[in-house]
Amino acid sequence: MRTDSSPGTLPAREHLPAGDAGTPVLDVVIPVYNEEKDLQPCVLRLHDHLKRTFPYAFRITIADNASTDTTPQVSARLAAQLPEVRAFRLEQKGRGRALRTVWSASDAPILAYMDVDLSTDLNALLPLVAPLISGHSDLAIGSRLARSSRVVRGAKREFISRSYNLILRGSLQARFSDAQCGFKAIRRDVAQVLLPMVEDTGWFFDTEMLVIAERAGLRIHEVPVDWVDDPDSTVHIVKTATEDLKGVWRVGKALASGSLPLDRITRPFGDDPRDRDIKDVPKGLARQLVGFCVVGGLSTLFYLVLYSAFRSFTGSQIANALALLVSAIANTAANRRLTFGVRGRGGAVRHQAQGLVVFGIGLALTSGSLAALNAASSDPAHSTELAVLIAANLAATVLRFLLFRAWVFPDRRDSDAASTVQYQQQGYEQPYAHASQSLNNIQTTHTTQFRAGEAADGTWRDSTTQFRPMRPYDTDPGDTR
Repeated sequence: MRTDSSPGTLPAREHLPAGDAGTPVLDVVIPVYNEEKDLQPCVLRLHDHLKRTFPYAFRITIADNASTDTTPQVSARLAAQLPEVRAFRLEQKGRGRALRTVWSASDAPILAYMDVDLSTDLNALLPLVAPLISGHSDLAIGSRLARSSRVVRGAKREFISRSYNLILRGSLQARFSDAQCGFKAIRRDVAQVLLPMVEDTGWFFDTEMLVIAERAGLRIHEVPVDWVDDPDSTVHIVKTATEDLKGVWRVGKALASGSLPLDRITRPFGDDPRDRDIKDVPKGLARQLVGFCVVGGLSTLFYLVLYSAFRSFTGSQIANALALLVSAIANTAANRRLTFGVRGRGGAVRHQAQGLVVFGIGLALTSGSLAALNAASSDPAHSTELAVLIAANLAATVLRFLLFRAWVFPDRRDSDAASTVQYQQQGYEQPYAHASQSLNNIQTTHTTQFRAGEAADGTWRDSTTQFRPMRPYDTDPGDTR
């Protein structure tokens, strides 16, 4: 996504180095609410599976969000019995709130979660987190809708699930196949930047996180899973569906208005930018060409309608000038937003002024074509005029795209890179370097029981602001580059 702000802050992905034996690489969170019956067999089964098959140190975190039965006692007993298990207690409900709170406090470089019913076959857990450990992907999700997935569930839930994902594809242009499967993982360095942008605290949390990540260009890995429906599920389908649709509307509106700072979580190209020093290759050319052609086609139709309307009461030259002026303003605004991804009002007046210069060039081409036609024929047919104008507009369109790309909407990343080089050549540090370094040196402390949003002084705040980023795990001290 192109904006007028600075480039993203996420570094290039790298393979996680092997840590100390006592440092967990994976933290699997199990959000629960009144699950006194299923919690213990779930944790024991997951713990046994990880002990037998997972090649790294791990942790299982039970996130109890405001249970009113004996779930807290079961959680505490499991944490005392198994050293790899810990229990968190939150006094507010919401699966999204539980995940955001626990993930924000975790020190593990790979964060995952799964539903307490263990509907997903645990053999998919290692394939889920392996792309994150290797540095290939940023997030990973289990998919019940992949071709090779095997799913056992009723027709009602199957219809609801597929309908919901079709809505996401149609409204938010989502490309991932299954938003609500309770089987996901994320790299911690990505979660630190991504989670504060996710507003939902309930069941829509997953979808919102995935949509924002995908729109920012992060890589989402999908794993086909074997999944058996839990007939005793306590999810209220109608209420959940209603809240999800509200979330779809909210996120869609935020994306359309450009209010989400997606450039904060962009990734550089390749495993190391120094290994991908590609010069003289236009960025995003194919996507911009498609967008420009779509906008250009609609603008041409709009122009022809205006020209025909103006031509009914004025001469061809005046009608051409008026139609081209109105359509040029609309064309510049549409290309600014849709083709080149410039959001917000900053620079809009300047862009329109430059667009009018481009309009002047197009006016000269089309007016010259009409003058040549009138010189060749004293009374040309209306269809002939339209044919000549279409040909002239095609020539003007090619020139318009080149001017838009190189002059009106240049790639801001090039200028940002040039500014960085200039700072380094002059011996200065980049702006905010001290602030970034101080954040990396801040350590976190953990508690085993707290209320989401409650600070040490008893005041209430957003729980996500209480946890500071720790030093990233994706720097290999053995790398000599």
